[in-house]
Parts: sequence; C-alpha cells; structure tokens
Amino acid sequence: MGNRDTAAAWRYHDGTKHSVARLRAHPHYLDWEIKPLPFKIYPRIDPVALPRELPPSPVPALVAIAGAASPAAAIARPAVPDVRMLGRILHFSAGITRKKTYAGGQEYYFRAAACTGALYHIDLYVVCGDLPGLTAGVYHFGPHDFALYPLRTGDHRGVLVEATGGEPSVAHAPVILACASTYWRNAWKYQARAYRHCFWDTGTILANLLAVVAAGTLTARVVTGFVDDTLSALLGLDQRREGPLALVTLGHGEALVAPEPAVAPISPETTLPLSSRQVEYPAISEMQTASSLQTSEEVCAWRDTPAPVAEPPVPSESKPEIIPLLTARG
Repeated sequence: MGNRDTAAAWRYHDGTKHSVARLRAHPHYLDWEIKPLPFKIYPRIDPVALPRELPPSPVPALVAIAGAASPAAAIARPAVPDVRMLGRILHFSAGITRKKTYAGGQEYYFRAAACTGALYHIDLYVVCGDLPGLTAGVYHFGPHDFALYPLRTGDHRGVLVEATGGEPSVAHAPVILACASTYWRNAWKYQARAYRHCFWDTGTILANLLAVVAAGTLTARVVTGFVDDTLSALLGLDQRREGPLALVTLGHGEALVAPEPAVAPISPETTLPLSSRQVEYPAISEMQTASSLQTSEEVCAWRDTPAPVAEPPVPSESKPEIIPLLTARG
C-alpha cells in the first residue's frame, strides 16, 4: 500500500470522527494516574545551554504576521544563523512562556504555540552544520531547561538531502529543524484521534516559527516530503510511539554535494517511561505508515505529481453525510 492510496486515509477518518452515538457507546475518561510526562528528557546526555538573552525583533509582530516586512529587511537577513538566533526561533516556536502551580504542587507549563489539550506532544530537533556558537550535530530541543541535547555529533545534513530527494532548500540549509510527535502524550486524552492533532499542532508551531523568521531573522521553507524511516533513524525515534511530521530549512549556504552514508541506528535513553502504563492505538501507527514515503525516488515523484482527487466513499447510513477529504500527508 503506497502513499497515494487514499483508502487508508478514509478508513482512519471514518474510524476516528465524532458522532453522538459513538461518544455515547464508547465514553472515554481521563486516567490521571497515567498522564504522560510533558517533556522528553535524556538523563545521560549533557545538554548544551541556549542563550537566554534573545535578540530583539527588528520588525513589529503584526507586520511580520502580515508578511509586509520591507525589502531592506529581507536583504539584511543573514544567510547563517548563530546560536542566539536559533534560540530565539526555538523559544517562540515551542518554548515555555510561563508556568502555573496549582493546589497540591501540580505544575503546568505553557508554551509559545497552542496545542490540543495543552499536552504539547510535538518535539523539535535540530540538524545543523557548524554554526557560530554551536558545533555540527543532531540535537533535541528541551523546552524544560531551554537547552539542546546532542544525539549525534558531526554534520548529518546530507542524510536529509538524500531523504528529501535532493530538495534544494535542504541542500543549501545551514540548519534544518524537524517536527515529530510523541503520540501517547496526546493520545492519553484524545485516543486514536491524536494523529489528526499531529498536524494541527505542528501547524501552530510552524505558524509561530514562520512569523519569527518573517521578522527579519532568516529565510525558511517548510518541507513535508521525505523518507520517513530515514528521518526517524537519524533522530532516534521509536517508530511505534513517535513519528516525523515536517522539516523546516533555515538560512542559505553552500550546497551539499557529497552523498551521506547511511546512519547507524541510535536509541538514546530517556528518563523513565512517559507513564507507568500506556494504551496502544494501532490506528495511529497504521496511518503514519500508510502516509509514509519509502525512497528518495518516491519523494521526487510525490513532490512533482499532484495528488489525485478521490471521491469519498458512500456512507453506510441512509442519510448522506458531507465529510472533508483526508488524503495522505501533503
């Protein structure tokens, strides 16, 4: 079953849409004893602290959101970000903006971008060459302590060039950010519907990210076509419980021409399980697999060929129902 098989998307869509009858037949109650940890923490990796003094924006927020920055601001954009610029982008995309403590000592952390249920299941990763203030590597962004956790050392951007079928913006990018979901962090509340939220919640992060970039710091491009298995291996994702969703290129530099050898798998240790017990929702991993791209050639074909328009299946109910078309990723 390939990425273009929209039948898989229809099955997921129909299997996870709400109705009064379905909600009454299968009520769901939150089990607070197994609420997932809000952060992914690597106890055996020494973090690289990000500067907390963030550079100010040269463009007012509303101007940046409207995309009305002056041509002079665009010309002044640096081609390669330094670690302070990178920290600013990460903070306003997925960083913690405030904390609230409730009775009993329960702490809640609020992020820069909204997320369904305030469960913040989207993690950000950094894949970069040498930058001012940061050595080349693959990093996980830890919002809890505003630091980067090195998962791999060295420049692995070539892996992403290959995985995206030679996408030009990736080949020229000094920095590529990757978005990935830890499914259970959202499925704890929303069950199998969490896969829908993967893209909603990535969208809010990307909206913030692109607004910060539009304020004059860098150029950026969102890339959604890539070989999923390759990206998961590079980031050390557990594909049963996590999935890659999107890439964002930052800046512009010399093109990478040398092919990158395949990376060895990694399984970085994270502190404790997210919960003492997790509930598996096979529909999530099945939908992720169905929408995955397997080879760089398939990525190129996906990028260059418009997706077919599929007619929705006729609902089994006697009364026709209008439902939006959910296609595979993209």
